[in-house]
This record gives sequence, C-alpha cells and structure tokens, in this order.
Amino acid sequence: MNSIRVRIGVLSAAVLAGLSAPTTGAAAAQSAPAPTVEEQRLDKAVPQEILRRSGFDAAAAEFADDLAGARSYAQAHRVVTREGSALWRRAVDRAQGRGPAGGDLSRDDDRPLYWARLSMTRDVRTWEPEFGLSDVQRGALIGALERVSRGQTDIRHTAGAAGAGMKRILVTGFDPFTLDRDIRISNPSGATALALDGAVIETADGPARVETAMFPVRWQDFADGTVERTLRPYLKQVDLFTTVSQGRVGRFDVERTNGAWRGGFQDNDNIGRTETVPVADPASQPQWTTTTLPYREIVAANTGRFPVYDNTSVTEIPAGGTTAVVRPDGPTPGSTARAGGGGDYLSNEIAYRATLLRDRLGLHDSLPGGHVHTPVLQFGAGNTDPASGAVTDPEFVRNRLDIIAQVRGILATAAAS
Repeated sequence: MNSIRVRIGVLSAAVLAGLSAPTTGAAAAQSAPAPTVEEQRLDKAVPQEILRRSGFDAAAAEFADDLAGARSYAQAHRVVTREGSALWRRAVDRAQGRGPAGGDLSRDDDRPLYWARLSMTRDVRTWEPEFGLSDVQRGALIGALERVSRGQTDIRHTAGAAGAGMKRILVTGFDPFTLDRDIRISNPSGATALALDGAVIETADGPARVETAMFPVRWQDFADGTVERTLRPYLKQVDLFTTVSQGRVGRFDVERTNGAWRGGFQDNDNIGRTETVPVADPASQPQWTTTTLPYREIVAANTGRFPVYDNTSVTEIPAGGTTAVVRPDGPTPGSTARAGGGGDYLSNEIAYRATLLRDRLGLHDSLPGGHVHTPVLQFGAGNTDPASGAVTDPEFVRNRLDIIAQVRGILATAAAS
C-alpha cells in the first residue's frame, strides 16, 4: 500500500447444506442491495476500456448469463465457484503468456482481473432470482466468489516425490487502490501475484515453487479474518512467505516492524477505520510484530534496478506518553503503535496479521516471513494526468515488468538465505 498512509476452501458442506434450501414466505429473498462504492466505478470509461482491451469483458458477460440461468441457490453457488475460479486461472494464464491475450493490453496487467471480479460481484449483489435469495445466501455467494477469484482456494504446493527438494514460497498481493485519485491505477503487487503463481524460481539453494493469493483493499474484510482464514492452513507447510504491496516512489522496502494500528485512510469503498487492529484474542495482542525475512541479505543482493532498503522506522506513543513520535530505529519498550514501517494502512495490517499468525502458530524462529513494499508504479512522463491520460504506456509497462522481476529476485535471495 502507498506509504503516504503508509487458495481457503469454499464454505463447508455443512454450512452450504444449511443455506441451500430455497426460502419461502416471510423468510424469502430480501430486495437486492445497491452496488458498493467500489462496484459503482465499473461504469466509468477507464474500467470499460481495460476490460475491452483485455477480453475480460467477455468473461464478465458470460458470468452474468450463467448466473441468470441458475434455478436454485445450489446452482448459483456452482456458477459462482466455477466461474470465479476460471477467472483467476484466466488471469494467471494471461499474465504468464498462456492462451490468447484477448486484446492489446499488456499481459502483465493486473487490472482486468480486478474490474472483471467487480463486475461479477455486482451481478450477484443486484441479482433478484425468481426462486428467492436471502441476505445470508447472497453474502455466501459473494464471499465464495471473492475467495476463488483471488486464488485463495488455489494454493497448491507440490507434494511427494514431485516436490522433493523443492522449497515452498507463499506470496500475497493486493488490488489497485486510491482509484478516486486515478482510476487508471494498477497495483504491482497484484501483477506480481499473477506473474508468479505456480512459478518455479531457481535459487542458490535449489528450486523454489511460488504460490500466490490476492486480497481486497477493504478494512471490513480484514476485520472479518480473510487474511488468517487464507494463510493459516499453509504457514506450517511453507519455507518462506511474504506479503507484498505498493509503497514508496522509486524504492523497495523490507519492513522490519509492523504495528497494531489502523490510521483511518479510506479503503476502496471510501470507508476509513481508526482503531487498534481487530484480531482474535485481543487480550494477548502485541503492539508490534517483526519480520523474519533475511533482510540483510535481501538489501545487499543485486535484485534489480530499484534500491532496496531495510526500513526500521515506526511511529509510536512512548510508554507513559500521550503524543506520537517517529522512531527511526524501531519501537521502544512498552510503547503503543501508531504506524509500522509500512505505515498505518492495509499493507501494514496484512503484514501485522500474517506475522502475528506466524508467531501464534509457534513459527517465529523457524519460518522466514514479513512484508515487502514495491515502488509506486508510475506512468510515463507524458501520461500523468488522470483526467486525460492513456490507460497504459511503454514506461508504465516497463516499470511494472521491472518490479515483478525484482520481486522474483528478492524471493530467490530470501529462499537461498
């Protein structure tokens, strides 16, 4: 996430069984809710151009037709899981050069997946089928669609003889954000997740397979436990993990410390949250968590054209104090978090949640993990006006490809260390 503010399975069979029976009478479907703020941006010219120039407009239209043909909740759930999963695979295949490009938009672009997913969630949110759909059922459909189309249910590390000697890496990325500032924005962390899902990286210590998943830029999803649900089954299986987001201009940062604080910056639904990061068992919640990535080796390695920094700065309220101060060398004993190295937005929060989960699983001393901030993905010098600029340009594509390649290099360095 910008430092200015700075695969878990579908629902269990038992839960689905409880939701699958059509409702009748007073328990029948509620009126379909209006599209979210995030979904309402779909009708603007830029999202439609991105969908058209990638061929992902066809995927969205096909989903709408299939959903309209569902004659029961169970059929609708099958459509959602099938088509959402296919959307993720299509985006990964496109990013990795498999199958048709679908248009002239560069294959490394993460935005077609983002806007196509929003088209699908809006279709489900506003759908009023004849058989009736309760609020709980609609929420379950949207939740399943979100998970499968983000690769959260598609994490498959090779097991047995085929995976012998193969290190396992888990990487997460984010959706685009700050879309009201520039709706053309792409998130290099999301593009990296698509480019590296299932990829095998050669390291100085042998091959490593990468599996990835993506997350929304919405406070409520994090409060609802999306990070923990997705990562918990895999942290004891992998050799390395890193959450990734977009950070500062012209540099990578390995964030040393993560803080338990939400700073209020608006998310993709234009909602802000200012509070302690809400987690399970808050009584044992620490104010700070730390990276276990080999940051010294990462910083020293020649991984690409952008400089890489070990970022130790935090903002804290010192023990006994009332005023927040910046600490360049990390937090002091007993202090209260106001920003981690990655700020006080959702990039800091995913890093905090992932490393807290690592620690609560007893893996602090055995599992390298933490957060990497990429450079801000910038358009070319003549294409900086959001109101009149093009949705892509050669420098924009080159910057994104260079960031993806450098994340790959950082992972290779970390896995070998």
